Amino acid sequence: MIEIFETYKSDIIYALIVVCSVFALQFLTNLLHKWLLKQEKKKYPNENPKAVNWVKRILNALWLVLGLILLSFLFVNEEKYAALQHNFKLILYLGIVAIATIVGAASTNIWFRMSIIRKIQNLEDPTSFKFLRYVAIIGIYITGILFALLAFPSLKGVAQTALGGAGVIALIAGVASQEALANLVGGVFIISFKPFRIGDIIRITDSMVGTVVDITLRHTVIRNYDNKMIIIPNAIINKEKLINYDLGEMKICERIEIGISYDSNIDLAKKIMQEECEKHPYIMDNRSATDILDAKPVVRTALISLNESSITIRAWAWARNYTESFDMRCDLLESIKKRFDNEGIEIPFPYRTIVMKKEKESEERQNDEKETIKKETNK
Repeated sequence: MIEIFETYKSDIIYALIVVCSVFALQFLTNLLHKWLLKQEKKKYPNENPKAVNWVKRILNALWLVLGLILLSFLFVNEEKYAALQHNFKLILYLGIVAIATIVGAASTNIWFRMSIIRKIQNLEDPTSFKFLRYVAIIGIYITGILFALLAFPSLKGVAQTALGGAGVIALIAGVASQEALANLVGGVFIISFKPFRIGDIIRITDSMVGTVVDITLRHTVIRNYDNKMIIIPNAIINKEKLINYDLGEMKICERIEIGISYDSNIDLAKKIMQEECEKHPYIMDNRSATDILDAKPVVRTALISLNESSITIRAWAWARNYTESFDMRCDLLESIKKRFDNEGIEIPFPYRTIVMKKEKESEERQNDEKETIKKETNK
C-alpha cells in the first residue's frame, strides 16, 4: 500500500486538490447564492429569483464538469492532453458566456420593470418601456448565443458576420417566417404610432373588447370583462379597424334604443326614457352653453324608425367613459322596461298562429259530412 502511494503520490495529491477545489467552489457558490437571494429580497421583494437560481445551477455544473476534465488528465496519455485542454477551455468559455447572458438579461429586466413601475406611479405612459424590455432581453440572449457560436469553428463565420451588424437582419429574415416578421413590424408600428397604449380600453370586434395589458414583439394582450386574456398577433391587430375608448376625450355617447308598438303613446314613451336617463347617476350633461340657454334637455329623445310591427325610439345619453356608459346602458334598459310596464307602453313581440293537425283533419271530415248530407237532401 505504501509502495502504491509512493508510486502515485503526485497523482493522488493532484486528484485530492481537484476534488477539494470542486467542493470548495460549490460551497462558495451556495454561499454566494444565499447572499444574493437575501440582497434581492431586500431590494426587489416582488421579484422572482429565477436568474440567481440559474446562475447557481450553471456554476455548480461548471465546477463539476471542469473537475472531471482535470481528473481525466490522470488517465490519458500526453497525445490527448491538447484535446482535453481544448475541451476545458471550451466548457469554461461557454459557462462564462451563459452566466454573463443570464445576469445581463436579468439585470436589464429588473431595470425596465422598476422604470415601468416609476412611470405608472408618476401617471406616465409605460407602453414604450414595456415593449423595449422585450427587445432588449431578446437582443441580449441573441448576442449571448452568437458569442457562444464563436467557440465552434464551423459556426464562427456566421457568428462573426452577425455580430458585425451587417448580417443581423439577414440572419433574422432567413430564420424567421414571414408571419413572425409581420408581427414584429406590427409591434414596432404600434409602439411608434400609438393607436392604443397599455391601459386603454379598445374594441376590435364585439367579442374582443377589453383593456390592453401588454404589447410584446409578437402579440398584444387584452383582458376582457370576463377576466379572460385575449392574445392577438400584432400583424392582425394592425389590419383591423378598432375603437379606442381612451384616445382623446374619454366621454362617450350611449344610444339607448327601444321599440314600442304602434298603439302606444309616443310622447309618453319619450318622456319616460328621458326621465330615466336624466336621473341616472352616471349621466353627463354634454350640452353647450347655447343649448342650456335654449333650455334643451340633458338627454335628447327621438323617433328614429318605423318598422313592420314596432316603432323605434332612441335616447342619446352621455357618460364620462366607456365603463360607466356600459353600466348605465344595462341599468337604463331595466328601469325603462319597468316604467313602460307600469305606464302601459307595450314593447311588441312576434305572434304565431299554430294549427294542430288533428283539429284540421276533424274539420275537414265534418265539412265532407256536411257536403254529403246536402247532396242527399238535394236528391
